[in-house]
Amino acid sequence: MHLHRIQRLWRHLWLDLADTRRAVPDTMAERLARRVTASERRHTGEVRICVESALPPSQVWRAHCGDDVRRLGRERAFDWFARLRIWDTEQNNGVLIYLLLAEQAIEIVADRGLARVVDAAQWQAVVERLGQRLREGAFEDGLTQALEEVSALLVAHFPADADTVNPDELPDAVVRA
Repeated sequence: MHLHRIQRLWRHLWLDLADTRRAVPDTMAERLARRVTASERRHTGEVRICVESALPPSQVWRAHCGDDVRRLGRERAFDWFARLRIWDTEQNNGVLIYLLLAEQAIEIVADRGLARVVDAAQWQAVVERLGQRLREGAFEDGLTQALEEVSALLVAHFPADADTVNPDELPDAVVRA
């Protein structure tokens, strides 16, 4: 157990933005951003993808001192959700797909408008399929598949109306931290 904590601490201290950029190179980030743009033409929601190498040192220390890392990863996803202002969309139907490389953790955070109509089991299924693709080394394919699944849920519950202007409320670029 002690060795496991030291390895975890080391992973968080060792990984940095260069690791995130290796996982999601510029060309992949550009393709994913174009896919987000195309997705958002089909529904009124907003989708952001965030890939982070590791937790900040203060959170790493909390994890080292015994806090549940899964909970800390979820908290970090909510931090990004707020920082990226995903909660601030007109219909409260924004979604964050968040990856924490150091923990190989995946979180999907949906705003309240979407969370009311999509249950946790559906989100968990998306997370599990994405996790499987990432374990297979299919990073871009996994993120693309997850984006398509999120988009399908948004189209089902918040379809775009051809007669109404659908503003792009948030940037489509992948956040790499």
